[in-house]
Parts: sequence; structure tokens; C-alpha cells
Amino acid sequence: MSDETKEPGGDFEGQQKQEPKRPVTSDDLSPNSNTNKPLARKPQIPKFNFYWIYGIIAIILLVTLMVPGENAVSTSWTKVQREMLPNKDVKKIIIDREHGRVYVVINKDLVRVKEPYSKDLKSLNPDMPAGHYFFYVSDLESFNRQLEESLKQNDPEKQVEVTTDPNRGDWTDFFKNGNLIILIMIVIFSVVMFRKMSGGGAGGGPGSQIFNIGKSRATLFDKDTKVNINFSDVAGLEEAKQEVMEIVDFLKNPKKYTNLGGKIPKGALLIGPPGTGKTLLAKAVAGEASVPFFSLSGSDFVEMFVGVGASRVRDLFRQAKEKAPCIIFIDEIDAIGRARGKNLVQGGNDERENTLNQLLTEMDGFGTDSGVIILAATNRPDILDTALLRPGRFDRQIGVDRPDLSGREQIFKVHLKSLKLDNTIDPHKLALQTPGFVGADIANICNEAALFAARRNKPAIEMQDFNDAIDRVIGGLEKKNKLISPEEKKIVAYHEAGHAITGWFLEHADPLVKVTIVPRGVAALGYAQYLPKDQYLYTTEQLTDSMCMTLGGRASEDLVFGKISTGAQNDLERITKLAYGMVTIYGMNSKVGNVSFNNFSQDEFSMGKPYSEKTAELIDVEVRGIIDSAYQRTRNLLVEKREQLEILAQKLLEKEVLFQQDLEDLLGKRQWSGKPAEPII
Repeated sequence: MSDETKEPGGDFEGQQKQEPKRPVTSDDLSPNSNTNKPLARKPQIPKFNFYWIYGIIAIILLVTLMVPGENAVSTSWTKVQREMLPNKDVKKIIIDREHGRVYVVINKDLVRVKEPYSKDLKSLNPDMPAGHYFFYVSDLESFNRQLEESLKQNDPEKQVEVTTDPNRGDWTDFFKNGNLIILIMIVIFSVVMFRKMSGGGAGGGPGSQIFNIGKSRATLFDKDTKVNINFSDVAGLEEAKQEVMEIVDFLKNPKKYTNLGGKIPKGALLIGPPGTGKTLLAKAVAGEASVPFFSLSGSDFVEMFVGVGASRVRDLFRQAKEKAPCIIFIDEIDAIGRARGKNLVQGGNDERENTLNQLLTEMDGFGTDSGVIILAATNRPDILDTALLRPGRFDRQIGVDRPDLSGREQIFKVHLKSLKLDNTIDPHKLALQTPGFVGADIANICNEAALFAARRNKPAIEMQDFNDAIDRVIGGLEKKNKLISPEEKKIVAYHEAGHAITGWFLEHADPLVKVTIVPRGVAALGYAQYLPKDQYLYTTEQLTDSMCMTLGGRASEDLVFGKISTGAQNDLERITKLAYGMVTIYGMNSKVGNVSFNNFSQDEFSMGKPYSEKTAELIDVEVRGIIDSAYQRTRNLLVEKREQLEILAQKLLEKEVLFQQDLEDLLGKRQWSGKPAEPII
């Protein structure tokens, strides 16, 4: 019951977004010439290939593993003759005649378990064929005689192998001992790791390589990447489309403008609430112009490393100049375009400001005839740096606002094309029920309607499915299994009846569409839906009537039960915000006067209030007076219409959902209706 007076879309609320589709091909037209000749390409310098690094690593590992080192432990022939041979610890003796050295290989079973080998050889490989110990001999013939005598005494079974092997640790030994397998595994592991760091994982790309950290992350849509979308897919934005069509026409026919000396704006900034179709419009521009299209978000420039953002900006514009004529689209540019010098926290913000400075420099660095056009989108133009908005950078600001009635009807027609509909579906009626909705909301409604119809096993989507979808988007999911006591249900019925009666008999209140006491959403036990007009200016009387209508639920509870509940929380939040807006923003109070503190209250860098404590007290007193006056007026109206209130509440308890026609049957025609409202099924 906390969302009971929700309107289909608010006057001051943001919404959501949308997506695009059509091929973008590059004709490479040069806007510098008077004829549409292909733009001359500069010779490309071969770029460094990161596979060279893989090769270098493999060679280093190979050399390291193959080249033998002086890892053997020095000993003496006397020790070998008196200790090792008698104990039968020697497996092999290698005589290096060229260098006058003798290597001794110990049985590998003893290397780790027997002293002194476990101590001497703890850092060596037990399987190393090159030898564990070595010593020098000056007379090889004398050594051979002594060796033969020692072996006759200590090794009658000839288990010790004696060999002359000057190339100890050569390629053969390397491959025999499984080192090749180890090398292959190391190389494979290195390649896999480098690929992961080079963007082989999710979300990777050229800009995410560890060695390409400063490269642009822009996604390029050109003749090899199909994006199927054009202006016919963009509905409800006729004024904005007219603005950007000049850009498309310039990219297609540069001669038409250059012959007259005209210059196209360097950049255009799309401004509007979320979900109005800013990104969709930018993609449509690229599709219509048939030129390369670089798409990225403002957050793609942000990185933890110092200087990366500025480097990515430079790389983006370098690529764009190579692909000219082309379009650069930066979505959510406020991520890097915030006003400089107002950051209270130092550190990461300095890096963001450096990125913005580089963007400003690059936008000044290319001429108006370079064929590179920048489109950007944001829903926070108030926080952008003024240097970014000046002529010569973003010359043109294009408003992409919420669609009006005609625009919503066109958007519904676009989204209804792909649905299987019943012949009762009327886009005009759907547009009437969704004031304040943006394109993303309408797309969501169409999808929800299809889901409702599929859940009910219908062959086609009917108008009832759309009505349920609108209720789902406005009030939340219907809670059929939510059990409430009869006492609570009665309070909810009188609460919603109070809203309906107040709105029905006030001149400037919005006409009621539906009132229900079916629980919806997380906390809403009921709600009343109204049909506000598409208007941009509101008078004091209209705002006051709206406040009274919102207070109807609380006044009805007080009048009927003599006590109040927590069900009016959402109502009180709305009227408090509205009352403070009348006093501090719109200048609708005689005592506070014609002043507005709107800009100060929204300034994220403001350190204090722009008015004194005395003025703050006056504001609080006047706001309380406005709300008290509206509440008393609402209560008096309900006292006067107490009979109608009882009738409507009892009917709600009986049917749970009442529509506009039901109210007309119970209360008669609304006096302030003007022309009869269109019936909404």
C-alpha cells in the first residue's frame, strides 16, 4: 500500500535504456577533397608481435636446461678409492680426457638417504647423468691403473660402469631424462598465460593486453562487423533525429557542405534521462552514414595505472584518423568529463582529470574537415566540465527527452512488430496508459505482455495481457498468496477509496484509471492508477490538488477508524518532496518569496546551505503549513462525501479491482472531466 498513488511514470524521475542493429560499411570518403575519392592510406609500419616474446622465453629455457653447469661437488680420488668404492656406492665413473677430469655418479637410491651424500648433494638432481662428484687427475695412465686395481678389489661383479664421455650433459642426455617434456609443458603454460593476459578471457580485447594497457578499448563496427539498425528503427525521437541527420548527410555528401564553405560540428552531445534511446540513436547515425563506428564507454578510459586513460584517448583518436571519415561514440561520458578542480578527495581523481585534459586536447587537435565526428551521451549534463561543452568541442547539444503521446505510440508500433497480437490491440490506447514512460519501459511492457500470454497458453497477446504488464511495471508483481487479515484489508479498502474519492471531486486532479486492493510488489497492499496529462507547466492550484489527492488515504483512515496506519508512508514522502519543492524551488510561497535553491541543493560539491538558519526555520514552518492546509481540506471533502466513500470502499472489498467505468456507475460522471475520457479496456 506504500505505492498506492503511483502514476505511470513520474514527472521528475529517470528511466532506462535501449539497444541497436544495421551494417556499418566504410566507403573511406575524404571530406578534404571536393570529390568523393577514397582517402589515401599511409604505409603501415609492422607492429611488434607478442609471439616474439614467447620464442625468446622458450630459447632461454632451452639454453638454461641444456647447458651443463658446474653443479658437481668437488672431491678427491683418495676419498673415492677408500670410501665410495668399498661401500659399493658408485654407479658410474666418467673420464673426461680432454679436460683431465673424472666424474663420479652415485647410486640414486643413496643420494637422499645416506651421509655424506644427502648433505653434499641436497641441491642436486639425484638422476643427473653428468656426475655428482668430480676431481682432477694429472696422469690419466697412472689413474687408469689405480682404477683397475680398486675395481678388482671392490667390484668383482663389475657393477660400476667406466666410460669416457667428454660431452657429458649433451642433447642426448637432455632428451633422455624427460627434460623435453618439462620444456614443452613450460612453453604451453607460458603461451596460455600470455593469451589470458592478452585478453583471451571474457571481456578481453586489444586494449586489455598486459603489454597494451594503454591501447584504446573501443569496439570498431565496420564492413566486417554487421550492426543492423537505421533511423526507421528509432521511433519517438523525431526532433533529435532531425538534428543528427545533418551529421549523416555530411559524412555521405561532404561536397555539398564544403562547396558552400560550411563546417560540420566536431561533436554532438546527446542529453536525456536513462532509457530514452541515446545509444540507439548514435548507432542509427553510424548505420545510416555507412562509416566506421568506434563505440566505447567513459569508464573504458579509467584504469588503476597512472597515465593509462590519457594513453587510451591518444590511441583512440589515432585509430579514428586512420579510419576517417568515421564516428566516435562515447557513452556515459560523465565518467571522465566531470568538472575539474572540485574534487574533495585527491588521488584517483587526478588521473581522471588527466584523461579529460587529453580528451580536450585531442578534440582541439584535429580540423573540422578531418572527417572524425564525436558523439557522446550522458544523463548528467550538469556535472560536465564547461571546457568540454564549449563550441569547437561539443558544438551541439541534442536533447533526447521522454516521448510524448505520439512518440509513445510510434515506439509501441516498433516493438509490436515482432509480437503475435490479437486484433484488439490498439497502440494509441497503450500510449494513453503510459505517460512518462521511455523507450526502455515500453520495450519491457511488450516483453512482459508476451510472457503473460505465454503463461496463460494463449495463441496471441490480448489487451488484458498488456494491462497486466503495465500493472506489473508500475506496481510490481501481484502477490496472490499474500494473506492479510480482514481488518487490514478493510483499512486498505478505505485508504484506496479515500484516494479515489478525493481525486474524483477535485478539479485539477488527474483522472482515475483503476483502483485496486490486490497486494503488489514488496510492500504495496494496493494502489490507485491515474492518467496524468502530458504537460510541462504546473500551477499552484494543480500542485495543491495533487497533494490533497495524495493525502486522501491518510485522511480516510483517520475519518473512518479514528486512527492512522503506516500505509501512507509513500504518500507522505511524495507530498513532503512536493511541498519543499513549492517553497524552495518553484517560489510558490509568499513569505519565502521568489527564490529558488534548486541548483544549490543538487550541487554535489556544495559545502553548505545558501540561506541562513532563520530562513531554514521559515521554510520548515511554511512547508508544514502547506501540508496541514491540504490535509484539512482533504478531510473536509471526505466528510462531505462520506456516503460515496462508504459505497466505494464496500465495492472494493467485494470486487478488489475497480475501473473508471465502475466509478462512474457508483459516483456519476466526473464534474471536471471536460471532454469524455477515452474508454480504456
